Amino acid sequence: MELVFLLEQVVNGLVLGGYYLLLALGLSLIFSVGGIVNLAHGAFYALGAYVSLEVIKHVGFGASIFITPIAVGLVGILFERFLLRRFYSADPILSLLVTFGLALVAEQFIRMVWGAAPLQSTMPPEFKGQLIVGDMMFSRYRLFILGVVIVVMSGIWLLLHKTAFGRVVRAGVQKPDMVAVLGIKLQPYMTAIVMLGVATAALGGVLFGPIAVVHPAMGMEIMTVAFVVVVIGGLGSFWGVVLAALLVGVVRGITIHFQPAAGEASMYVLMFLVLMFRPRGLLGERIERFE
Repeated sequence: MELVFLLEQVVNGLVLGGYYLLLALGLSLIFSVGGIVNLAHGAFYALGAYVSLEVIKHVGFGASIFITPIAVGLVGILFERFLLRRFYSADPILSLLVTFGLALVAEQFIRMVWGAAPLQSTMPPEFKGQLIVGDMMFSRYRLFILGVVIVVMSGIWLLLHKTAFGRVVRAGVQKPDMVAVLGIKLQPYMTAIVMLGVATAALGGVLFGPIAVVHPAMGMEIMTVAFVVVVIGGLGSFWGVVLAALLVGVVRGITIHFQPAAGEASMYVLMFLVLMFRPRGLLGERIERFE
């Protein structure tokens, strides 16, 4: 029975890792291509959760999964066009400070529009309840989240590795100067990457709204975990971030099973151990800066 419960925690950890992946993957792509440390990334996650509350009222949860990431992704285009674009060739500390300031502004904006009190999103009735497999019991909604994350991850991988767009982005991460010599401007690709990263963060807010409390500071709370995942996985590596997100989720899930108080600390211990032996992260690559 103990083994069955442990397996349930592993599955829950995979769901948690998928949650981290939706934020960390976009964060990693934006830094890898643009050299921007985007501390406002969590604000788009929180905005996605709040926008989904409004969308659900009118068209339901299913439509919100598609409408909310697109709407917040369009905001990401404005974010890249009028803010990030100014800092691609500047000192990285400047982009860090500006995006941190934007994160604080976004949090206060949410308080002004939706109030400071926590809100609760609505879980679709068809996903309520448990799915029993043998002696194991899993949440239907959590399994649905895991399925969506797998679909999104597969779609992003195909985009980056099986399309002309992806080939330019990967070349821009490794050798931006060579891409420029070929006459290819990375600017439109960077805009698309920011939109993609912002949209996936917003999707995370949509999916986890029904099983988490929606509140103005939720974006700031998740950013620490997202950065830990990126550091463990390694910059410039798609599969490194995927592996790190799932690893952090499973380690936290198992640790909480044996020692609930140590759940938060477990990911920092994992990061320390990884960096001791792999300073670039699990699958980190050398990258050059985007100009």
